[in-house]
Amino acid sequence: MNPTVRLQSALSDIIEGKNVKRSKHELIFEGKNVTELFVESLRKQHFIPITVGAITIEPSERVPAFIIEENTAYFGWVFWEKFSQLRLRKLFGTVIRNTKGDWLIQLPSNSTKLIYADTSQIFEMDIDRPFEL
Repeated sequence: MNPTVRLQSALSDIIEGKNVKRSKHELIFEGKNVTELFVESLRKQHFIPITVGAITIEPSERVPAFIIEENTAYFGWVFWEKFSQLRLRKLFGTVIRNTKGDWLIQLPSNSTKLIYADTSQIFEMDIDRPFEL
């Protein structure tokens, strides 16, 4: 298989979660940074650059998203975290956890940092069990 076709296929698999778990992915292929190609692939698959605050979801919903830091893409979700019946916060959290069990990367709804989210894919979730994302 042509290396370019193989790379594009691999990037699509990461974005779709096919044949590979969506988690943390270094965007280096044969020694070359392929971040721009990954972003192009994200856009082709309806992932748009957006802030957490600009995503409209209900507390029982979540949207798939990636954040890119340096040469690495991290998969996560935009969702509402419930602290109590009266206290919620919308955030992006990676599926990768830190040593405390929290999301390795978290962005609150007031963050100006861009993520790539597919806002057309809204999934139901149990707001009382966000760790089971």
